[in-house]
Amino acid sequence: MSSSALLRVLTDRGYVHQCTDLDGLDKAAAAGVVTGYIGFDMTAPSLHVGSLVQIMLLRRLQQSGGKPIVLLGGATTKVGDPTGRDESRKMLSDADIARNMASIRGVFEKFLTFGDGPTDAVIVNNDDWLSGYGYIQFLRDYGTHFTINRMLAFDSVKLRLDREQPMTFLEFNYMLMQAVDYLELNRRLRCSLQMGGSDQWGNIVNGVELCRRVDGAEVFGLTTPLLSTASGAKMGKTAAGAVWLNADMLSAYEYWQYWRNAEDADVGRFLRLFTDIPLDEITRLEALEGAAINDAKIALANAATTMLHGAAAAKAAEETAQATFAGGGSGAALPTVETPRGEINGMRVADALRRAGLVESNGEAKRHIKAGAVSVNNVVVSDELAALDEADIDGDNQVKLSVGKKRHALLRVV
Repeated sequence: MSSSALLRVLTDRGYVHQCTDLDGLDKAAAAGVVTGYIGFDMTAPSLHVGSLVQIMLLRRLQQSGGKPIVLLGGATTKVGDPTGRDESRKMLSDADIARNMASIRGVFEKFLTFGDGPTDAVIVNNDDWLSGYGYIQFLRDYGTHFTINRMLAFDSVKLRLDREQPMTFLEFNYMLMQAVDYLELNRRLRCSLQMGGSDQWGNIVNGVELCRRVDGAEVFGLTTPLLSTASGAKMGKTAAGAVWLNADMLSAYEYWQYWRNAEDADVGRFLRLFTDIPLDEITRLEALEGAAINDAKIALANAATTMLHGAAAAKAAEETAQATFAGGGSGAALPTVETPRGEINGMRVADALRRAGLVESNGEAKRHIKAGAVSVNNVVVSDELAALDEADIDGDNQVKLSVGKKRHALLRVV
């Protein structure tokens, strides 16, 4: 039985995969405020659901009396984390990274309380220190603490080489940069815990050892299990694309639908990881059988959407789903694309589906039409060359498009 609130909640909710010293971390968390961090590189304008378990881990740290640090990778994004990849990441300009950073920052405020208090979260940027190092200075100060033999044994390197995929010297330096991040945060903010997904274990262990070797600091590392759905699909990806956390890249309704469509076998696990619903209530919900399991999925969708988009958006999404699926209506919260009236008449249905974000290409649209999965205003479309006209615009000046039973969008005429 853990003595600290932190380890109890992390264990009970299924966050713990590996830890460099579980007993030591438990004692430190029981004795006082533990400051912990997770790094996020700025490779896109939004994080997606695949990053959510890490954001929730910071939330659990704060809920348990710890202090979370959100480390934005202004410098490490310039290099690119090679972990789990067969090819180098696209190189981003400083302007691209700055735009992505500005776009991403606001999501953390939905999950964490920021401020100047002892357990208030803070955001830092590793460009503040990494870009200040001279190359020779960096190598002399830290290069002697890493052996090529050991670095080649880490999964992030070994798997790439085993597949005979090239790995640049630039990427090879990533683990050194991440280790120095930990050392800098320990010195600057007394950070003693680095967390991340299990694929980051090697990088985290490097940071723990660097802090010990250079400063004699007692610090810890903890990883979460890599998440996939019960069917083996990667978290954060759907047939329609990434499940983004920014509302301007994925609507609250689509986010709600992602959780509502969770597989039965995932509901209990997702409720523990991604909501604040009490554990005894989760036990009750995950025990539901048959059609009743849908109540648990709705509870999951409402709780997860409320946390990110607010209670009003979650309620609107649920009401829209009810109107769309039960009543055959359109629902006010469906993803909506404004379209000039003059463009509706004669627009191919395939083009309309692509414009609405329901498919990625006209070819995909035609395949869905051929399979009988596409409808306009709840009427199935069978002709791959079918086009919209004025008669498809309803009394609310919109056209409802559907792919299958669960994916819907509106073209709103302006």
